[in-house]
Amino acid sequence: MKKLLLATALISLSLPALQGCVPAVATGVGAGALMIVDRRAGETYLADEAIEIRSLNRINEKFGDKVHVNVTSYNMKVLLTGEVPDAGIKDELEKAVAGIINVKGVANEVTIGAISSFSARSNDTYITSKVKARFIDANKFQVNHVKVVTEAGTVFLLGLVTRKEADDAVEIARTTAGVKKVVRIFEYIEFKDAQRLDKRPPEEAKTEQKQ
Repeated sequence: MKKLLLATALISLSLPALQGCVPAVATGVGAGALMIVDRRAGETYLADEAIEIRSLNRINEKFGDKVHVNVTSYNMKVLLTGEVPDAGIKDELEKAVAGIINVKGVANEVTIGAISSFSARSNDTYITSKVKARFIDANKFQVNHVKVVTEAGTVFLLGLVTRKEADDAVEIARTTAGVKKVVRIFEYIEFKDAQRLDKRPPEEAKTEQKQ
């Protein structure tokens, strides 16, 4: 189990570097390994990857370096974090992403203000790594079931989780040094559904359509 978690973490870190090459992400070992241990259907997992790439491309084309925006798609629902110069651009940003194919909803959590510094972003990355490490140490749920995004010290938690898993994740994140606030972006599922998804054979996890 620890080897799987380590491999998953290493693959996750490599994904941003691969985002410019969709076939590599979609068909390579990274996507295959992560899909097997993910509660999303394989098609949904790949759709989320595509949504993130298309959204970032659209944002870059439309706004360029005027904004700093991170896009996280989970189960086809998008979380936007980062900084934009004014409310008008924040609204435009949300509309642009909402129009991407397969997007089912947008949580627009970008803030209005100056673009964050490299050191601030590095600190956010460090906080994310600490939260994930504490998830592993606590061993209350499978770490790959909760996605962690940190922006300006605020931790956003995403995933298909039970209420108990969500509460445990929030408590761990909330008590991690450097965390200023925790925001739930979860989708809740019943315990029996969580068990069913976790026990799917690998081939079913890759092909099952979300009901």
